[in-house]
Amino acid sequence: MRTKKIYVVRHGQTDYNLKGVVQGSGIDAPINSTGRLQAAAFYEDFKGIPFDHIYFSGLIRTKQSIAKFLKPEIPQEQLVDLNEISWGNYEGLPMDHNENQYYLDMLGRWSSGELGHKIDGGESPLEVAKRLNRAFQYILGKGGENILVCMHGRAIRILMTVVLGYDLRYMDVFRHENLCCYVLEEKEDGGIYLDSYHPSPSIMKEDIE
Repeated sequence: MRTKKIYVVRHGQTDYNLKGVVQGSGIDAPINSTGRLQAAAFYEDFKGIPFDHIYFSGLIRTKQSIAKFLKPEIPQEQLVDLNEISWGNYEGLPMDHNENQYYLDMLGRWSSGELGHKIDGGESPLEVAKRLNRAFQYILGKGGENILVCMHGRAIRILMTVVLGYDLRYMDVFRHENLCCYVLEEKEDGGIYLDSYHPSPSIMKEDIE
């Protein structure tokens, strides 16, 4: 059995990210101009890797972020199980003081072990972990030595805890930025290990302006 590397990358910036608006699986926002620059920089950093398969979530911002990698000869697949967590009734709301405090309180409940807790109409970490594990096992089963997966911030935190064997309460130890990348490696013994972490690629200030 050959080792396999899975490159898990977060999507580029959207206007919702920029404005601090709650954005989960219920918001299908495209990446903005900064997000496109981030995507281009990420492509330059990783274009030399011969990807065998590419996967992205059911939300347009993920496919847009890795669009330069999508070649006719490389199998690609959209998996809705890779979607971001649903923030339910809070989707699309600005993160003002009250909303931010509610969010912090919820994170506190999760870190204390209340992993079934969720916003009305939304998903809990336990629910998201179940579908992300299903997606990851599907991806592993499809073969290939270099795999690119584009998904979302909270979903990445949950996925890392699932595949690396962490307690889900500690999901927030895994940082995320737009177009950051976690490189996972499946060894010959079948174990999954964290190979490396790559922060958001650098883009020039004048490019943003």
